[in-house]
Amino acid sequence: MHNIEPFFNWRHLYTAESDSRSYFYGKQYSEFEFTNRIYNFVLHPQWDDFGSDTLFIKILFVDYDEGYCIIEMIGEWNDALTNDIMLFKRDIAEDMMYYGVNKFIFVGENVLNYHASDDCYYEEWFEELSGNGWIALLNFREHVLKEMTNANLDYYLLHGGDLNDFNWRRFSPGQLFGNICKIINKRLS
Repeated sequence: MHNIEPFFNWRHLYTAESDSRSYFYGKQYSEFEFTNRIYNFVLHPQWDDFGSDTLFIKILFVDYDEGYCIIEMIGEWNDALTNDIMLFKRDIAEDMMYYGVNKFIFVGENVLNYHASDDCYYEEWFEELSGNGWIALLNFREHVLKEMTNANLDYYLLHGGDLNDFNWRRFSPGQLFGNICKIINKRLS
């Protein structure tokens, strides 16, 4: 896992450590010290720790004017033991929502497992986004989506169909957002 780097082709457009509104503002990164780990596997030092023992993220892009963010994830999404959704919602999402972000795109190619608990934080977040906000899951693994669906999270999280096999790396952040909006608007109409 230490060889899996977060997507870096948009770093000339946005970095969370340079964004004064970001949870990770001012963070210093090392290319040589591997301090984060999931179980016995070390992670590339560019992944960000938000308090979970098993799930790490990288905020790839935020557009406060358009109200969206793109976040890549790696590891195990575990609501049962570490309540990852609570940590993420309280520490990351609520700060972004304060600044007008109401559309969240999660890239989950490297999310290996999901362990459910209750849906209270998803329901709360969904209600806070009501109106024109949403949470889209992009390229999550089939078994992870199945576990989320079994936990009835498909009511709160948009996934499946064109969102499951999307070649997102070939787009700019704005193009990716536009394409995801088209998919979501098509579903909702």
